[in-house]
Amino acid sequence: MAAQIVMDQSGDTRFFFNHSDATELASAEKRFMELTGAGFTAAVRLGPGECRAVKSFDGTAEETLFYPRLIGG
Repeated sequence: MAAQIVMDQSGDTRFFFNHSDATELASAEKRFMELTGAGFTAAVRLGPGECRAVKSFDGTAEETLFYPRLIGG
């Protein structure tokens, strides 16, 4: 079971999907596009404490993290 973890001001929300279910995979890709389109940064977890930023959906990733755009000054 793969996971998409969306971080926000209230903590995180997790969405799980099965790599081999075409409907779930399409839903996960749509969520990826919506979140990155809204300004979230996507990163695939490679191992403990290790992530790589990604610009396109990877349906084989076990875990994708989404970080909101940082605003500061």
